[in-house]
Order: sequence, then C-alpha cells, then structure tokens
Amino acid sequence: MNIREAFVVAVRALRVNKLRSILTTLGIIIGVSSVITLVGVGDGMRAGFADTFGRRANQLDITKAVGGVIGGDVRDLTNSDVAALVVPGRAPAVSSATPVVTGSTVASYRERQVLADVVGSTADYFRVANREVVSGVAFTATQRGGKDRVAVLGPNVAAALFPGGPGEAIGQTVRLTRTNFTVVGVLRGDGRSDDVVVVPIETARGYLVGAPDQVNQIIVKATSPNLMAAARRQVTAVLDEQHLIRTPSRRDFKISTFEAQLRDMNRTLGFISAFIVAIGGVSMLVGGIGVANIMLVSVTERTREIGIRKAIGARHSAIMKQFLIESLMLAAVGGVLGMVIGVGFTLTAAQVIPRLAPQFGAPTVSIPATVISFSASLVVGLLAGGYPAYRAARLRPVEALRHS
Repeated sequence: MNIREAFVVAVRALRVNKLRSILTTLGIIIGVSSVITLVGVGDGMRAGFADTFGRRANQLDITKAVGGVIGGDVRDLTNSDVAALVVPGRAPAVSSATPVVTGSTVASYRERQVLADVVGSTADYFRVANREVVSGVAFTATQRGGKDRVAVLGPNVAAALFPGGPGEAIGQTVRLTRTNFTVVGVLRGDGRSDDVVVVPIETARGYLVGAPDQVNQIIVKATSPNLMAAARRQVTAVLDEQHLIRTPSRRDFKISTFEAQLRDMNRTLGFISAFIVAIGGVSMLVGGIGVANIMLVSVTERTREIGIRKAIGARHSAIMKQFLIESLMLAAVGGVLGMVIGVGFTLTAAQVIPRLAPQFGAPTVSIPATVISFSASLVVGLLAGGYPAYRAARLRPVEALRHS
C-alpha cells in the first residue's frame, strides 16, 4: 500500500466516526489556539510595558532627602540646582533637567468638587513625564514663564468635574483652592497619576504651592540609557558642589532611577511568558492523550479488519503506516483549526484590549508561536499514534481473525 492509498483508507476510517474524530481533535484545537492567543497577548503586554516604562530607561528623579542627614541640615532643591545641571560641560551625560513643584488642592466647577494633586512644572514636563494630552493642548513655554492661570487636568479630575467628556472641559474655568484657572487640556490616563492638575511652575508658586525658588523634584534625562551610570555620577557631583557636601553620608538629596523596576518588569513578563507556554503545553499533552486513546480504541474495533488485510498479504509497515496517517490527520486538522481560531482570537483581542487597558498594548500574532504550535501538534499526533500503530502492526492474522 502506497501513501496515497493509505491516506484514502485513513480518510474513510475517520469519516465513519465523524463525531468521535471531531471530539478527539478538540484537545489539539484548544492547545494550539491557546498557545497562539496567549503568546500574542503576552507579546502585547511586553510591548505595552516596554513602551510605557522603556521611555523612563534614561530618567533620573532627584528629590529632597526624607528625615535628615547625619551631621547636617537638609537643604531644599532650588532653581539654581536645576540651572547647574544643564550648564554646558558640567554634566555632559545630562540632556535636560526639569523642575517640578507638588502639592494638593481642591478643584471645583460649579457644584462639583474633587481633591487633586497639583504639579507645577515647565512645558517640558509633558515630554519627560511621558504624559499625552488627549484633548486640548498643553501649556506653552511662554505661559510657563509668566503666571498665566491655565491648567491641564488629569483624566480622573476631568471626569469628576465634567461628566460629559474631556472635550467639555476645554475652555472652562475651574477653581483651584481660591484661584480661577482656564482648562486648556486633558491628559490621557496612565494608571498612576490620573488625579492630577498640571499648571505652569511660576503659576503654581504664585497661587497654589511652594516657595519662589524651591522645587520638590528634578526630572533629569540622560542623553542615552547606556550613559545612565555616568549621568548619575555627574549629577551627584554637581549637587554635591551646589550643596557644599563633602561626605556621602551628608547628602541631602536622593537620586532614583527606573533600572530596578525595568529589570523586575522584564523578569515578571518572562515568568508570565513561560507560564503561558506551559499552559499551552499541558493542553497539547491532553490532546495527545485523547488522540492516543481514540487510536487504541480504533485498533481494538478494527482488529478483525486488520486480520483480514494481513491474511491477504498486507505487510506490517502498511498497517502501521495507515494508523500513523490517521493519527497525523487528526492532529493536523486540529492544528489547522487551532491556528485559525487562535489567530482570530488574537486579532479580536488586538481590537478590544487597547480600548479597555491601553497600557497593556495590542496583542500581535506571533509567527514563530503559530509555526511551532502547529508543528508540535503534528509531533503530538505522531507520538500519540505510534504505539497504537505498532500494536496494530504486531497483531497476528489468526488471532485477529478470531476477534469478534
């Protein structure tokens, strides 16, 4: 019996038991589709987090030391510290330094009120803090230099004051503490700082929070993520000089980076990816067991048929070939259907997830995962059909013909 004849016989055998064949392939379908879908979702999460947090790979946050320092007073961060960090030649690895003052306020519009965090900064804040304006505009450098009473609302603040949507807020006058401000923009949510109102730094100092020369935070951007260590050393040296610090124990400022968080995030995503693959592997294993079980049942049911074929001259290899082809066909059909379903689920998730959770990123169809999962389904079919095919080929004609 050649391959073509064996294929025809296998198709005929599978068609006789359509429902059983369909149920048998379900395990393979679930395994392949789950691998493709979950890997696609995992890749989307990785891309989303990398896009969100990767932008902070070259960022340093400088804040005032909390509590006190050994043998000295804690000085405030000031405008002169910010200016010193961007003096040409003093910190070559630093590309920008953005001052930030912070506080809290009660934002109100008509009868609605909400407690909000105040951020006063320059027009560069939106870029360095990776905050996107979803409606309206950010304030300009000119507005930052004066004391223009303009504000950009965080999404939670905008939703509390203007239930009609972000567009409703633009151009309206809101009251922050005891001062009226014109809303010029609304931020896109980032899941971390959505209860915020951003105003020009001089406006914040004049009307809301802070002293004329003090800053609560300095956001420093290194020229490259590869120069983070150099940027940290240079920033430390500049601030030591500014604050007249001679020993590290007396430093009255703290420098934080996102390197540790990025490492932890990548490690977590790696574990998630491994877990996803393990889930798919278990599904494929269950599918393989189902295929092996059905093929053993098929061998038992067709024992007499096998005896007749061997009695008229069918060789061991022909019998084994037939059952292996049946097993591979079950696995192949399950693999193809699993691929179609998995790709369909992934493309659907790519449309839905960004709307529900933008920070996760859109799932993408992984070509390697698709190819590997389909190949794995064929391997599972081959292995699952191996023993039943061997058992069928080893049957003696006389014993097989006696089987009722």
